[in-house]
Amino acid sequence: MTTPSAALAVLVPVKAFRDAKLRLAPALAPSARAELARSMATSVVAAASPLPVHVVCDDDEVADWARSVGAHVLWKPGRGLNGAVNEGVADLADAGTERVIVAHADLPHALELAWVADGEGVTLVPDRHDDGTNVAAVPARARFTFAYGPGSFTRHVAEAHRLGLELRVVREPRLGWDVDLPADLVAPDWSLPA
Repeated sequence: MTTPSAALAVLVPVKAFRDAKLRLAPALAPSARAELARSMATSVVAAASPLPVHVVCDDDEVADWARSVGAHVLWKPGRGLNGAVNEGVADLADAGTERVIVAHADLPHALELAWVADGEGVTLVPDRHDDGTNVAAVPARARFTFAYGPGSFTRHVAEAHRLGLELRVVREPRLGWDVDLPADLVAPDWSLPA
């Protein structure tokens, strides 16, 4: 399958909805977790507009959903999160994309993603705990190696330094709010000053 070319694209890794957010089991039934995962992913795709969005996945239901919301599908079975993201970015680079924004699918309060790609080097938006990396923008051909999981923010900072790329860290509250645990289901009132 060919990947459409664009100077800037958004890559969203999406896990099978039925398998997503298992740590929310104490608060939500399986069907509610699946619906929440789908809803959050839809919000992230909407926040990427008007940029082209590529969903990297290995699940038929997710692929169908991605097409239904106007995203391109990058099929990466059995790669795991890191393998799928690294291969997805490489595919986009091979298709002529210059910069890629990688945004996780569990950011229910995301409003806009395009600004993350401003600049020449790497932009990282950590989670609100400065542990994970919720959004990252990288030069597509830089061979940046993504290493998600606990402590990924520190690893991604080190990777930018290893590659000699300019690094910008932005702590943006809406993009920093991901949903992993039941307590994450209650977000602050964004209309109030911090």
